[in-house]
Amino acid sequence: MRYLRAEKDPDSIPERPLFGDETRFAAGRIAVFQYVIVTVFIYLLLGYWDLQVLNQEFYSEKAEQNQIKSLPILAPRGKILDRDGRVIVDNHESFRLILSRDSLRPAHLRPIALGLNMDPAELEAKVRRYQNQPTWFAIPLKEELSLDELAFVEAFRGQNGFPELELIRSQYRVYPKEGLAAHLLGYVGEISDAELNSPEWAHHNPGDLIGKAGVERYYNDLLSGVDGQRQVRVDNRMNTREVLGVKDAIPGRNLRLTIDLDLQVVAELAMEGKRGAVVALDPRSGEVLALVSRPAFDPNRFASRISAREFNELIQDPYRPLFNRALQAQLAPGSTFKPILALAALESGAIDDSFTVHCAGGATWYGRYFKCHRRGGHGTVNLKTAIAQSCDVFFYAVGNRVGIDTIAEYAEMVGLGARTGIDLPGEKEGVVPSSKWKIRTQREKWYAGETISVAIGQGALTVTPIQLAYAIGGIASGGVFMRPHLVRQEKPEPPARIAGFRPENVRKVVDGMCAVVNGWGTAAASRIPDIEMCGKTGTAQLASNDLLRLKNHEDWHDNAWFIGFAPGTNPEIVVAVLWENGAHGDMAAPIARDVIKAYFDKKARMKKPAQPPASLASAWLAPPALDRKKR
Repeated sequence: MRYLRAEKDPDSIPERPLFGDETRFAAGRIAVFQYVIVTVFIYLLLGYWDLQVLNQEFYSEKAEQNQIKSLPILAPRGKILDRDGRVIVDNHESFRLILSRDSLRPAHLRPIALGLNMDPAELEAKVRRYQNQPTWFAIPLKEELSLDELAFVEAFRGQNGFPELELIRSQYRVYPKEGLAAHLLGYVGEISDAELNSPEWAHHNPGDLIGKAGVERYYNDLLSGVDGQRQVRVDNRMNTREVLGVKDAIPGRNLRLTIDLDLQVVAELAMEGKRGAVVALDPRSGEVLALVSRPAFDPNRFASRISAREFNELIQDPYRPLFNRALQAQLAPGSTFKPILALAALESGAIDDSFTVHCAGGATWYGRYFKCHRRGGHGTVNLKTAIAQSCDVFFYAVGNRVGIDTIAEYAEMVGLGARTGIDLPGEKEGVVPSSKWKIRTQREKWYAGETISVAIGQGALTVTPIQLAYAIGGIASGGVFMRPHLVRQEKPEPPARIAGFRPENVRKVVDGMCAVVNGWGTAAASRIPDIEMCGKTGTAQLASNDLLRLKNHEDWHDNAWFIGFAPGTNPEIVVAVLWENGAHGDMAAPIARDVIKAYFDKKARMKKPAQPPASLASAWLAPPALDRKKR
């Protein structure tokens, strides 16, 4: 048997302490731990030094702010009244739901949106808009809460639910029903990012309601009040412990318009189901008595913060209900331009009383045959007959004699091609063509044949309904033009312009316009017994007759115009009517007739104090029945 030899004697192995290495390792760890403790202590000591010594005032103020909560007190906007003091736009008490960013928790946004019937993505986008604003800026969520939304807020508001939700009192704007005077009044809405970046709205804050259109926008500073504030001290659960102070809101001022609500209602009814505009002015002062644009929209939908889907539906409507046709529709005026051309011809000496033209149903000018609207022709006509029967051939000849630049000179003299200056936003200028205008805009010379079309209100010539009322009102008033305005002035304004027309020339043009209605003219069917209404029809072509036969659709029918005033001497009211695709000018005349008749009927009633003025407006002014369940 073989035994292995031990390499070393076991007794020769030196004894080692059992835990000698572990003790040294533990000592190192303890040292590291001690250093960490010392570092943390120094860090805390520095923080304490920063809190209590270096920035004591700053942190005290921050702590104080966390205990104090500020809630806005919204100022009610001023009411809008008509010329008789009847309230057109009012307010009613409501609640506004706001999101307090001091206590906002991002995880709450989705359940809050779902509880309020809002799009979560839309709410999150709204919160992101405010991320660069100070935290004390509250985010407005909703106006006019429905009953189920109110129940949701009451059930979940507070520290145990959604502490960021706050309900404050608000004033909800109430507009007339069915879009009455919608383009005139405008509407209010939340200020946008683009508006906040513009100098006009620089003094406003995110979430503010401002006038977006119409009178609401033009007189926003006057109608808006100054918001107040309520400061309270709250505990760590955001419960109110003490009211520290209240700064009352200053309400906006009431605005009294020149609008006669009765005439406005008559004009609205006359335009029901049509596309176009009606403008009624008092040419003696420039006061706007009625202003209608159809189709219209319901401003009440904007007052409660219209959704993006509803707004898109409005702007994608092919008939453009947001478009204010009274101020912005720049269209060829057709034969309503003929009185202006007649005055230019008389004033410039291009024609005189003996000037006549034989109308055989058309004539050739510069190699092109131009038709008259009457196929068989009018025979030999003078100025009065030509205006009364709207003879195109007569005015082709007159326009050719006057020339485009003289036509443009007198058209601009009566206010065409420029804004009237009405106190509403968005007014357009229209176009008065001339040789200089064509060189400037098209880099081409003017051809004499183009003047023939302009002579009957076609071609490049465009006007707006408010311009036409202003121009004809000024001519009928002897060349005194008053700026159209919607707010009653404490002192009468001076005329915007005085044209030195010869009275005998003005009288000849006015006589022709009176024959349109009261004689053998194109609007004889609209004559008003015992009232001398004068006027002029206009039928403006949108396309050639050949194209119209191919496009047999009402959207290609001619535009119908009528401009009327009464009485024939020193007129008190002038009415311009545009009926898009109305086919013939005489179709628009009854609309002006109804408005003018309503004016004189009311004037007669007002002379009898025993009989209070009847009002058609009350049906439009009742507050809308709020269907809260649908919201």
